[in-house]
Amino acid sequence: QLQASGGGLVQAGGSLRLSCAASRRTFNNYYMGWFRRSPGKEHEFVAAIRGSGGSSYYADSVKGRLTISRDNAKNTVTLQMNSLKPEDTAVYYCAADSPLYSDYGRYKFWGQGTQVTVSS
Repeated sequence: QLQASGGGLVQAGGSLRLSCAASRRTFNNYYMGWFRRSPGKEHEFVAAIRGSGGSSYYADSVKGRLTISRDNAKNTVTLQMNSLKPEDTAVYYCAADSPLYSDYGRYKFWGQGTQVTVSS
């Protein structure tokens, strides 16, 4: 029910825009967010936004570089990624429907993941 897109290969300092489209249901009540997973690491919280599209939250490692937004009319959430670093390289997953923005285990719905690779 979540389809992520927009990953790719970019040089350090570049930008990418990830999108996550929800189908068959809306997720306006709880958080939608992005997590990432690098080889050998656990899922890491990246960013999340409340159902109303108001408050947003970020991991310290991405603050000031990544921006999350959502369009409830289109049922999409977007992650604008600027000033990318090699350590941002990971598979990025969008997630929906959690009462807690950074709790990986509380999200009920997940997209398939999209690869982001940042070269140095």
